[in-house]
Amino acid sequence: MPNIGAGELLMILLVALVVFGPRKLPELGKSLGAGLREFRRSTQGLKEELEGSFKESAAPSAPVQTIHATVDPRAVTPVVPAQAVIPQPTAQPEPVQDTPSR
Repeated sequence: MPNIGAGELLMILLVALVVFGPRKLPELGKSLGAGLREFRRSTQGLKEELEGSFKESAAPSAPVQTIHATVDPRAVTPVVPAQAVIPQPTAQPEPVQDTPSR
């Protein structure tokens, strides 16, 4: 969004003066200022609340314990290369006899 220069700002103020009139314009300015202050206060409170929650979650809640496990070498199955595997002869399945269906 481009910046608003002095000429554009003057044109906006003139249009607001014509539309709202000289009596209503100061009241609108006050209410706009009060709304902006309230918005700024609420966003500041939300920002402080979020920063506080991040600081609380960053603190470690409990010490971390590292567990080192040892493995018995006899419990591990040895890995055999694929070339060393010798296929065992398997029994031939019995042939299935066809029975006539009725």
